[in-house]
Amino acid sequence: MKPVSPDVQFPKLEESILRFWRENQIIKKGLRMNEGEKPFLFYDGPPFATGLPHYGHLLAGTLKDVVPRYWAMKGRYVERRWGWDCHGLPVEFEMENELGLSGYREVEKFGVAKFNDACRNIVQRYTKEWEEVIQRTGRWVDFENQYRTMDTPFMETVWWVLKQLWDKGLVFEGYRVMPYSWRIATPLSNFEASLNYKEVQDPALTCRFKSKKHNRYFLAWTTTPWTLPSNLALAANKDVSYVEVEDADTKDHYVLAQSRLAAYFKNPEDYRVISEFKGSALEHESYEPLFPHFSDRAKDGAFQVILGEHVTDTDGTGLVHTAPAFGEEDFEVAKKYKIPLVDPTDHEGRFTKALPEFEGMNIKDADKDIIKYLKTRNSIFRHDTYVHNYPFCWRSDTPLMQKAISTWFVKLEPLKEKLLANNQKTHWVPEHLRDGRFGNWLENARDWNISRNRFWGTPIPIWRCTPNCGEHVCVGSIADLEKWSGKRLADIHKHFVDEVTIPCPKCKKAMKRIPEVLDCWFESGSMPYGQQHYPFENKEKFDAAFPADFIAEGIDQTRGWFYTLSVLSTALFDKPPFKNVIVNGLVLAEDGKKMSKRLKNYPDPKYLLDNYGADALRAYLTSSPASHAEDLRFSETGVKEIVRSVLLPLWNAYSFFTTYARADQWEPSLSVEFIKQLKNPLDQWLLSRMQSLLSSIEAKMKVYHLYEVVPEVIGFIDELTNWYIRLNRRRFWSDEKSSDKDLAYSTLYSVLMDFCKVLAPILPFVTEEIYQNLKSGGEARESIHLCRYPEANQKLVNVDLENQMALVQKVVYMGRTIRNTNKLKTRQPLKEFLVITRNPGDQKTIGSFSDLIASELNVKKVNFTNQEEKWVKLTAKANAKVLGPKLGPKMKVVLQKIKELPHDDVAKLEKEGKLTVEGEDISLEDVVIERAPKQEGLIQSQGGVTVWFDTQLNDELIQEGLSRELVNRIQKLRKDLGFEVTDRIRVEVATTDVLMAAFKRFEIYISEEILANEFKASTQSTDFSSEQDIEGTSVKLWITKAPV
Repeated sequence: MKPVSPDVQFPKLEESILRFWRENQIIKKGLRMNEGEKPFLFYDGPPFATGLPHYGHLLAGTLKDVVPRYWAMKGRYVERRWGWDCHGLPVEFEMENELGLSGYREVEKFGVAKFNDACRNIVQRYTKEWEEVIQRTGRWVDFENQYRTMDTPFMETVWWVLKQLWDKGLVFEGYRVMPYSWRIATPLSNFEASLNYKEVQDPALTCRFKSKKHNRYFLAWTTTPWTLPSNLALAANKDVSYVEVEDADTKDHYVLAQSRLAAYFKNPEDYRVISEFKGSALEHESYEPLFPHFSDRAKDGAFQVILGEHVTDTDGTGLVHTAPAFGEEDFEVAKKYKIPLVDPTDHEGRFTKALPEFEGMNIKDADKDIIKYLKTRNSIFRHDTYVHNYPFCWRSDTPLMQKAISTWFVKLEPLKEKLLANNQKTHWVPEHLRDGRFGNWLENARDWNISRNRFWGTPIPIWRCTPNCGEHVCVGSIADLEKWSGKRLADIHKHFVDEVTIPCPKCKKAMKRIPEVLDCWFESGSMPYGQQHYPFENKEKFDAAFPADFIAEGIDQTRGWFYTLSVLSTALFDKPPFKNVIVNGLVLAEDGKKMSKRLKNYPDPKYLLDNYGADALRAYLTSSPASHAEDLRFSETGVKEIVRSVLLPLWNAYSFFTTYARADQWEPSLSVEFIKQLKNPLDQWLLSRMQSLLSSIEAKMKVYHLYEVVPEVIGFIDELTNWYIRLNRRRFWSDEKSSDKDLAYSTLYSVLMDFCKVLAPILPFVTEEIYQNLKSGGEARESIHLCRYPEANQKLVNVDLENQMALVQKVVYMGRTIRNTNKLKTRQPLKEFLVITRNPGDQKTIGSFSDLIASELNVKKVNFTNQEEKWVKLTAKANAKVLGPKLGPKMKVVLQKIKELPHDDVAKLEKEGKLTVEGEDISLEDVVIERAPKQEGLIQSQGGVTVWFDTQLNDELIQEGLSRELVNRIQKLRKDLGFEVTDRIRVEVATTDVLMAAFKRFEIYISEEILANEFKASTQSTDFSSEQDIEGTSVKLWITKAPV
C-alpha cells in the first residue's frame, strides 16, 4: 500500500478517481454489473435539455444515484438508462423567443416544418453540460443507450398507449372551460395550472347592474375586469339571505347579501334596509347589460339573475358576475339555464372585433381601459386593489386565463377507485404524502386535458371525417397508419402526419388528422413503455419487471410525473407504476428565499465542487430535510460540516492505519480467520458495532430512509476514530511486533474495508481512493463499486459488549464534560474519578474497564460506590397520561405530592416498585425517576450514573502534568519538522530548574512517548529547534534525528 498524507484535497482526489473510472471503463462495467440477475427496475424522470442543471437536479440526481448503487452492490441488475424530454411547451417557448416569434399565428406563418426542425436542433443544446455535471457529481447513468421522447420508436409507443385508452372508451373530446395560456395559445391541464402560483395585485371592482324590473342595482364583485364585457348573467344562492338597501347619500337602492353589508357600508347610518329576502326570490330578474355589444343575447335568456350552489356570502357581495366563456362554474350554471356563451377573445388572449373599442388588446392590458369605460358610465360602485395567489403559465410565466375551448380528455372518473387502490400499494417517503398531498390529488382528480394546440410534440393519432359524417379513427402504430393510408412514415411528427389522409370506413371520404399534439406530460407518463418501444419490442423483458422498484423526484411531481405515470399505468395494466418513491423538497437559498441568479443568494455548484468536492455535497443533500420532501435552506456551512465530521475523520483513520501498517510492513489479507483469535474487548466491540451498523443501514435502505443513514455513519466514524483508534494508539505505536498488534491491524483493516463499502453509494470518490490502496490479493474487484455490499455477520454481534461499551463511553464523556466545564486541563492527571451507581451490572462493567477509563480521563484511580445519598438527589415526575384515568379528580393533588416526594421515598419506590401517595398506590410505571447532583461543579448525573472528580493536586501530579505538556509540544514539533512516525530522535531541553526537575522525574515516560533515544538537559543557548511556553515558563528544545 502507498503512503497516505493526512493532508488531503478532496476535489483533486475526485478528479483523479474520475480519470481512473474513464481509463478503465469502470462506469460501463458498473452499469453491466449483475446482468442476467434479478433486475431492480429504476425509472429516471427525463429532464428537458433546454436548461442547465440546478440544485434541484443535483438533489434528485444524488438520491437517484445512491439507491441504484446500493442495490447493484446487493447483487441486483440495475439499468440506469438516461432519457431526454424533447417535446412540448418548454422547447417551443424557447424556440419562439430565439426566432423572434410571438404566438401561434406567427409560428404558422413561419412554417410548421421549419419550426419543428428548429426545435429538433435545440432540444439537446445543453447535453454536454448535463453530462459533465452528472459525471462530476459521481452519478453513474447509461448515456450510450439513452432514449429521447422525440424519437420515432418512443412516439410510436405513445400512440399505442393512447390507442389502448381509446379502445377502453377513456378518450373523448369535450367543450369545457380550461386553464389557458394565451402566450402559447393552448389549454393546459388542471395539474399544470397548479404548478406556478404567484401573489399578485389585481383591480377589484364592485359593479352596479341596473335591474329592469325594480328601481335598484345589483352589486357584483370581480377581480377580472376584462371579463365584464362578456357578462351574461348574475348568480345568486337560493338559500342566502339578501337585502335591498337605500344608500343614505345617493338614495340609490342596492341588492347584496345581508352578511356583506358591513363590508360595503361601514356605519349603520350609511344605509336603510328596504327589504330582506332569500336568493330564490331574485331568480329570472333581468338587468341592463354593462356593455352594449351582446345586448341582443337577452332574447336567448342572457342578463338575468340565475341561481347556483357555487355562490357564497363569505366574500364579494353574494352575487357573482357570470361570464360563461371564462369560468368553469359560470359555464356550468349558464348551461343549466341554456344561456349561450360569448367569447370575444382570440386564441392569443386578444380581444376581437366583437369588442371594437378594445380590439387587438391583450385581456390583461385592457383592464385599465375597461375600468375607464365603466367609470364614465357610473357603473362602478367601488374600485379596490386585491392581493391574491393567481396561476401563471408554468413555461411562459404569464397569467393564465380560464377559457371555453374544445379539447381532448382522458376520463378519470372510471379510474379513480383503481388509482386510489394502487396508490395504497406504493411505499412513499415521506409516508404522509401517500394519503395526504398525492392521495388528496387523486381523490379530486378531474378529467385530464391531453391535447395541446401546438406543433412540436407527438401528434394525437386521431383522424376525423367531415362534420356531416362524424366518424373517428384512432391508430396505434406506424403499421396501423400504413394499413389505413397506404403510406409508411419514418417520422411521425406533425408536419409529416398532417399530410396523411385516411379513407373513412363509414362514408369513404378522406379523413384528416385532428390538428392537436399530445401534452408532453402524457409522453413522460408513457416513459416506462416508450423507453422500451413497448409492446413492439422488449415485451417479455418489460412484462417480467414492471412496475418499477424505485423512482425519485421533487414534490412538485405529485401533480406532475408521479400523477401521469399513475394514471396511465392504472388505465393500461391496473397496476401502480412504481413500488417505492422518494420525494424531495425544494432547495432554497440560506435566507429561505427562492434561489435567484439575479440576487446571487446561493453558492455556484461548480464553486462547491471545486472547493469541497462532490462527496461532501452528496452527503449533505442526502442527509438534509430535502431528501424527505421538506424544504432545505442550502448552506455552504452545511457542506463544510460534512467535510469536518465525515470526510476528514474517515481520511484520518485511513491515514493512521496506512502509516503504521507500512511502518510495520503489515500486509492485508482477505482471510477472516483472525476473528477466532480475538481476545481484546475493543476489537470484539468494533467488529460487533460494524455488524450492528450494517443491519441498521440495511433496514433504513430497505425503507428508503436515506436521510437517516448519514447521521448513523457520523456516529460510527466518531466511535471508530475517537474511541477505537484513540484507545488503541499504544498497540499501534508499540515498537515490537506481536500477535496482539497484528490482530489490531486485522480488525481495523476489516472494518475500514467494510465501512468504505457501506459508504460507497453515498461517497463514491473517497471510498474508491481508499479501496484502491487497501485492496488485497487477486480476488479483489477492480473497483469498490463492483464489490458486493457487506452482509452483517450476526455471529459477531455481541449486544452485551456493545451495551457495556456504551456505558463506559457515557462515563468517559461525562468525565470529559466535567473537565471542560471546570477548565481542568486534559493533560493534568487527577487523583481519583468516582462512579456512583446502584446497578450491580454497571459496577461490574466499570470495574472491568477501569484501566481504560483512567487512561482516557487521565486519573490515577477509578473507584465506584452504590451509596448515592451523599452525591445524588432523587426526584419523581408523574406520568400524567398514565395516572390521569386512574386518579380522576384527585390527580392534581397526587401529582403535586409526587413532585414533592423526598429522596428516601423515591429511593423506596425505586427499590420496592410501589409507594402509597395520598391513599393511592403508585407503581414504578406511573413515574419517571430523575437523578441530579446535590452540588454543582465537579459532578454530573445522567441515566442512573453519577461521576465525580477529586481535583486535589500533589507535587507528583503537578510534575506529571508538566511532563505531558512537554510531550504534547514535542509531538507537534516532530510533525512540523517532517519526521516519520517511526523515526527515533534526540532531545535536549533548556528551562528552569523547577520544570527540569519535573521532566527528569518522568524522563522514561517522556522518552517512550516521543521515541527519544536520548533526552537530556542542554548546555546550549542558541540554534534551538523551537521555544515553547509551558505554564508561563520558557522551554527551549533542540531536536535531531537519532542515528540508526
